[in-house]
Amino acid sequence: MKRLFGGILLAIGILIAGASGLCSLTILFGSSEISGFGMLPLVLLFGGIPFAVGAAIAFGGRALLRADRREREKKQVSDYPEIFG
Repeated sequence: MKRLFGGILLAIGILIAGASGLCSLTILFGSSEISGFGMLPLVLLFGGIPFAVGAAIAFGGRALLRADRREREKKQVSDYPEIFG
């Protein structure tokens, strides 16, 4: 169950961080009237917060996947004495 939930969190986090990051970069480096580094405070406010939340969700999902992998490896190693004993 940890693998499924961790994978879902990782995917959602990447999508949120990726979308808000690309949108923020478009506003900063675009060629329209509302782009440029004068918009940096607004970009950090409206794009930075979702990016940080998405990155946190992705790292949480990654941590769950790593914890599940460690548990499975520990379980496999501890099963050897029962098999060969």
